[in-house]
Amino acid sequence: MRVLMYYSNKDVRLEEMPVPSIGAGELLMRIMASGICGSDVMEWYRRNKVPLVLGHEVAGEIVKVGEGVTKFRVGDRVAATHHVPCNTCHYCLSGHHTVCDTLLKGTHFEPGGFAEYVRIPPINVDRGVFPIPEEVSYEEASFMEPLACVLRGQTNARMKPGQTVLVLGAGISGLLHIGLARALGAGLVIAGDTIPFRLTKAAEMGAHISLEVDDRFIENLRGANQGNLADLVIICYDGFIPFALRSVERGGTVLFFAGAAEGARIPAAINDLFWRTEITLTSTYAGSPADCSAALRMIRAGSVPVSRMITHRLSLAEGARGFQAVASPVEHDCVKVIVEPQR
Repeated sequence: MRVLMYYSNKDVRLEEMPVPSIGAGELLMRIMASGICGSDVMEWYRRNKVPLVLGHEVAGEIVKVGEGVTKFRVGDRVAATHHVPCNTCHYCLSGHHTVCDTLLKGTHFEPGGFAEYVRIPPINVDRGVFPIPEEVSYEEASFMEPLACVLRGQTNARMKPGQTVLVLGAGISGLLHIGLARALGAGLVIAGDTIPFRLTKAAEMGAHISLEVDDRFIENLRGANQGNLADLVIICYDGFIPFALRSVERGGTVLFFAGAAEGARIPAAINDLFWRTEITLTSTYAGSPADCSAALRMIRAGSVPVSRMITHRLSLAEGARGFQAVASPVEHDCVKVIVEPQR
């Protein structure tokens, strides 16, 4: 079968591998749609593991079913998540499924979603594979995993209806946060970025107001929000962290959502940041199986219009161009790239 082998953002090769064999409790899935995630182009995060086949935002069709699998049949349309929790450790039992050691280090696809086929291990089959509703396309279903991550982020940040939500960075995750905040009843959703194309996309995803992040940003934020700052600030690009810490209202929350550059630090004095502000800094990682299920239901309902984010649909042979587009989005007017391995 054909795969995209990742060596670096500028070196992604179309190669051949054997179709994975499956055992008891496993599934073989033919990949129909696989999204390129922002984390896929974080070279520092990948450099000690290359070469490898990436891809974890997948939807497809089951073509083989291992012995003992009763929940799925050949021909089923499914979306799958590569990381699942154990459900029995200290972290899972305290509600922190996405920092479970099993989820962080113990589950994956073989070889990865940028391939014609993947093997899904038994633990993923048990709690990480979800039927795609008839009304949902494969490309829409491939958004299940990233939307689940966003849903968990806003849940951890305790987003409440009526709040002012500021999303800094209107790339892949930022646009999902904008759409979800609208769906969950935010009173005012504001997008901040420096790229006009992304600010236009933010409006398409439901942002009430789009602001350029510049020297007048805080002033413009107050002007757009009756003199107030934001109740919830979601950081989807680490370059905007200094603005985020100045944009949160007293009693508000800052969610560190996106991965940062290697060695990045929080640029703030403790007294300036915390004393007499009662703000909360929080973070999030990944999504749980419950988040995936909820995300797929939201996609089915049209609550978050995920297909509006897609700017590129590419075959495996064109996949290297997709990685370059995600790594350099301004040059390519790129938001979301969907790879279609069966083309």
